[in-house]
Amino acid sequence: MSAAQIVVVEDEPAIRRGVVDALTASGYTVAEAADGGIGYERSIQPGVRLVLLDLLLPVRDGIEVLEEIRKVRPTLPVIILTARGSEDDRVRGLKMGADDYVVKPFSARELLARVEAVLRRAADRPADMARASLGKAVIDFQRREIRWSDKERTELSDTETGILIFLLENRNRSVSREEILTRLWGIDPSGLETRTIDMHVARLRAKLRDPSGKSSAEAIVTVRAHGYMAGPDFKLDEPPPLQAAASRK
Repeated sequence: MSAAQIVVVEDEPAIRRGVVDALTASGYTVAEAADGGIGYERSIQPGVRLVLLDLLLPVRDGIEVLEEIRKVRPTLPVIILTARGSEDDRVRGLKMGADDYVVKPFSARELLARVEAVLRRAADRPADMARASLGKAVIDFQRREIRWSDKERTELSDTETGILIFLLENRNRSVSREEILTRLWGIDPSGLETRTIDMHVARLRAKLRDPSGKSSAEAIVTVRAHGYMAGPDFKLDEPPPLQAAASRK
């Protein structure tokens, strides 16, 4: 496994030490912070590939840190570490663009599986990704952005990019939330909360909505009792080159 720079922002010493030790033992390079102020500064440094972010932090809370990270590095993968019972904070974090969340207490095995899945999504994107269009919007997968004009652009997170490509790659059928979790997150969805998928899809829909209100093109169709599929109005410059997770080595 090649080393990856991960920042762990957690104020509880025992939890932080356990997470850092598990990541280090698995071959990752880890930086740590005990408060949101230092955590933010370390998270935006060049070379950082993933942030594990607690929500209840001194100096600056996790939601504020996530918001500021998204302004500076909009596609940097972030996994929220959260306590049971804080559903509102989890939902808020997902709406703001967190890539996943892990509920405390968690096992080292679960945490590492989620870290590997998020990093795999980020690392396996080929350089020559396709472009697509939807009405007046041009989606550039390599630049992770939606262009409405030369002056009006919207950033896409890595997770949003991955979901959209996966839907377009399978545009002739609907895909379930569980399949998205399996293929993009690389984890067994049995018994897991699928709300994270709904939150990312909602953000994606909002970003793909024509800001002028003149286009009625449908970006993502909800298939009742199953999942989602790409809308029929997408046009592809070329087939999306993203390989399915099952074919990755």
